[in-house]
Amino acid sequence: MINHAVILAAGRGIRLMPITKRIPKAMVKIKNQTLILKGIKRLHKYIKNIHITVGYKGSLLAKHVIENNVKSVINTNKKGNAWWIFNFPFKLINEPVFVLTCDNITDVNFKAIIHDYIKKGKPECFLIPVKPIKKLEGDFIHRTKNIVTKLSRKNESDMYCSGIQIINPYKINKIIKRTEDFNKVWKQLISKKKLKVSDILPKKWFTIDNIEQLNIYKKSK
Repeated sequence: MINHAVILAAGRGIRLMPITKRIPKAMVKIKNQTLILKGIKRLHKYIKNIHITVGYKGSLLAKHVIENNVKSVINTNKKGNAWWIFNFPFKLINEPVFVLTCDNITDVNFKAIIHDYIKKGKPECFLIPVKPIKKLEGDFIHRTKNIVTKLSRKNESDMYCSGIQIINPYKINKIIKRTEDFNKVWKQLISKKKLKVSDILPKKWFTIDNIEQLNIYKKSK
């Protein structure tokens, strides 16, 4: 059903300084394995074609992922995290793409999520939520049934954006204006009632966005 996945790994990772002064966030190691390699290995269980976006220290990251059997590397040219949706051949193919950020450490019920995606009508964008975790910054999801009505960092809800989603770039290109920012993509889709959220949550989920979170995760292992 899903033949392609994209791992977003172009960011600089400022909140992981000084580690990211010499390497990109995606190459931060946990128990001798980089974050990006953890993601690649998890996805390869379900999806054959994995693509990586690169930006900050892109040549270093590109070499690392090419050595680990990815389909392609997408150079974002220092553009925003949604730039590739409008500038990569996915926009010409009417099929879904599984998307997650490189700092996600997660275990998803892939078959259940795909089933839910189909059940919800194969929307243009389908968010995979998690339960809110204290001290983790991000967007709370407000919805009516499964249609997202608002994403907010201030107004709390029982669901939280995980950084995992299924999107169809072909469909998105048909109905919204080009933008480099995922927040603007979501905002436009919300206005058209085209952003939906899954009922299926990951079995486990954690994100490493700063030094404190990195240390918390290392201590838990």
